[in-house]
Amino acid sequence: MGERIAATVIEADNAKRRPALDADYAALGERLARRGVDIEAIRQKVAAYGVAIPSWGVGTGGTRFARFPGPGEPRHIFDKLNDCAVIQALTRATPSVSLHIPWDKVDDLGELTDTASTLGLRFDAMNSNTFQDQPGQSHSYKFGSLSHSDSATRNQAIEHNLECIAIGKALGSTALTVWVGDGSNFPGQSHFTRSFERYLESMRAIYADLPDDWRVFTEHKIFEPAFYSTVVQDWGTNYLIAQELGPKAFCLVDLGHHAPTVNIEMIVARLVQFGKLGGFHFNDSRYGDDDLDTGAIDPYRLFLVFNELVDAETRGAKGFDPAHMLDQSHNVTDPIESLMTSAMEVQRAYAQALIVDRVALAAFQDDNDALMASETLKQAFRTDVEPILAKARLDAGGAIAPVPCYRAAGYRAKVAAERPQSTSLGGGIV
Repeated sequence: MGERIAATVIEADNAKRRPALDADYAALGERLARRGVDIEAIRQKVAAYGVAIPSWGVGTGGTRFARFPGPGEPRHIFDKLNDCAVIQALTRATPSVSLHIPWDKVDDLGELTDTASTLGLRFDAMNSNTFQDQPGQSHSYKFGSLSHSDSATRNQAIEHNLECIAIGKALGSTALTVWVGDGSNFPGQSHFTRSFERYLESMRAIYADLPDDWRVFTEHKIFEPAFYSTVVQDWGTNYLIAQELGPKAFCLVDLGHHAPTVNIEMIVARLVQFGKLGGFHFNDSRYGDDDLDTGAIDPYRLFLVFNELVDAETRGAKGFDPAHMLDQSHNVTDPIESLMTSAMEVQRAYAQALIVDRVALAAFQDDNDALMASETLKQAFRTDVEPILAKARLDAGGAIAPVPCYRAAGYRAKVAAERPQSTSLGGGIV
């Protein structure tokens, strides 16, 4: 199948862990049953859940100041797909890959779809790139792209997004994610209103080319790379964009693109309420847009986000169908290991949110019982749901313990011997 993790390796590793998992799963099932929760129902929902891998995530990242390449880095999209297939083989939680154009552009799209299919993968949302200049590009994005004061530059950025849609159609994708680095570094450098008007005009041109079954996700970012102002700086502006464009436009929420004290779960609730939540880029941050591993800093916040998502799922919120993707920069870890643990953290938050006693929570909320409402959430968050996640992986042919199994398989050493050591030492998070 092209996978480098042999089924025999997974089976051998699972065999020695199976007795402990069976015991832990039975014990957790008894505990949850006393709370009126069917562990099998939770396991089935977790097993059906998947989060997309960003193609760029399997490479080593960096900071604005330095990048330290790791062994066996993928050389092209086909290497990336092989790495993504390893993650899926072990976790059974990452069935799709989100491509980035032009980084993942190839001449033969048929070969790309055939390779993905052979590896058991499919393609998620397409991601355009107008935040950096490419070789041979006619107009620079140094001072913006979709909002640039020069119409030729804007048209170039529009055409790039239309190309991404065309590639996505050939690959079976049904969504386009648009993030721009447009903004300003000095007061007075840009006219706030005119630059936003130009952005909307450009996005309308892109929106007009969307197939009927596609969605476009616009992404807000409080700062960076511009440090004075950003054209799409917060969820309110993002919501305005979605409203202006139409019913196929939605807001994408990146957990790292907010100030440290912003209540992200409340933003999620608002976007769900008004039918404009498009999806997520999961990661974590300490200061702002750090792109750290999901759940590395604030796993409770991740749980609170999923509490809102499960609430919407449970009550059948209209138009609720968010896309889920990881979006991280792996600077000092093996990217495959980080993506595996992050995928499992997202699954964990989902499982914990599924076991919240929603009847009790609603009653405490109606009675204004702040303490018990909070304790109801904490009871679910404190529950060790790992046996549910592990059982879901095992039943799907994955690994009970993905990271130890991955290390035992020696995959990194194998690809390091085949792929030349990267010499790209420049800064940049991707």
